[in-house]
Amino acid sequence: MTSALAYAEANFDKFVAQLEDLLRIPSISTDPKYAPDVRRAAEWVVADLLDAGIKHAELCETDGHPIVYAEHIVSSDLPTVLVYGHYDVQPPDPIDLWDSPPFEPVIRNGDLYARGSCDDKGQVFMHLKSLESYLQTGTELPCNIKMLIEGEEESGSVNLVPFINANKERLSADVAVISDTAMFAEGVPSITTGLRGMAYVQVELTGPNRDLHSGVYGGAIENPINALARLISKLHDKDHHITVPGFYDGAQLMTEAELVEYKKLPFDETAFLKSVDVASARTDGGISIHQAITAHPTLDVNGIWGGYQGAGAKTVLPSIAGAKISMRLVPGQDPDAIVDKLRDWFVSNTPPTMKLKFENLHGGKPVLVDTDQPAMQAAADAMEQVTGKKPLFSREGGSIPVVADFKDLLGLDTVLMGFGLNSDAIHSPNEKFGLDRFRMGIGTIIRFLDLYASRNRN
Repeated sequence: MTSALAYAEANFDKFVAQLEDLLRIPSISTDPKYAPDVRRAAEWVVADLLDAGIKHAELCETDGHPIVYAEHIVSSDLPTVLVYGHYDVQPPDPIDLWDSPPFEPVIRNGDLYARGSCDDKGQVFMHLKSLESYLQTGTELPCNIKMLIEGEEESGSVNLVPFINANKERLSADVAVISDTAMFAEGVPSITTGLRGMAYVQVELTGPNRDLHSGVYGGAIENPINALARLISKLHDKDHHITVPGFYDGAQLMTEAELVEYKKLPFDETAFLKSVDVASARTDGGISIHQAITAHPTLDVNGIWGGYQGAGAKTVLPSIAGAKISMRLVPGQDPDAIVDKLRDWFVSNTPPTMKLKFENLHGGKPVLVDTDQPAMQAAADAMEQVTGKKPLFSREGGSIPVVADFKDLLGLDTVLMGFGLNSDAIHSPNEKFGLDRFRMGIGTIIRFLDLYASRNRN
């Protein structure tokens, strides 16, 4: 391990330059016109793994974007770690809000700015460089490694579960590790123990068979935008409680004992609101902001459209109005069941003047991770060795559906060991990743592999 740590430090500037090369590839999985770039990013990752000295790396075709699979098996006596990440990125829009082009990496004040710098190219790259630090010093890896790096995480991972099902034996391992999460705060190392699930739908209301002149038809033909706005306004009551019948059924909300521990976490509500320039919060029943954003279910409209939106005025009564709606879920809530409840609600509440189209786009199950499992303790000890601070265990409001898939399909627990920050602007303009945290992540992963292997020999 010592030589690996020394190699990582001596080659850190090279690692940053390599990461910048990867970040220049616009691997936007949601937009078909970028498909060649997505493939190019996958090929880049395979080449980097082979250059690092890993025994096997390949590009695996799917019905969509390819999956990168790699493995380095040392001995059957050693535990096997399955590392998951993704090389695809979110679209960079709106472009005009970036201070520098999103696919031209720039370092400012110790932060590396580019789309994907934190989510997830920068964080998955920490694992690649940790492996290289072992292999390029002639030091054998302390445990067996398998890597699953997909290209569709930002577009629903529609081909991931079929790949896992078709490769269960190949993907067998003792634990999974993912670095696609955030630390609690700057200077506050933490390991994520829970993720919310996700259900995502699209709703469209159609009224007349075409856009109409609002002067000729207005007052007699109902406006789909008006109808949709009324429906959306009914999804929450005055206390911001979600009104869909049965929505909270089975939801494992935080217990009083959990809330006591949660309040010990150094969450600053004032700073949180200031960071997004909002004067006050609105939570379900007035619960704390921290509880609301990490451990409580939500329902939000993510996009809405209909009618004329160009410059100037156009007196049109639109034919169609639509909305995209996402729901963050907690343990005890099933995404498919929640979608059915929301569909039933829209069917029951859509006025007879409208035709409803309801689509289930994608979802993922919520998860909680046992903090006592050996891999979690090894991760905590590794992080403490690097930072000098005992890491906190905390939940995160986002969703990583593959964590539940690993448990359901492979029987694997997952260590969520991320080094991002909520202020890194993932999915937003000016996404960044602190180079100090990039260095911290590499050092922690090197130590984690050594600690986990030493405590878990077969």
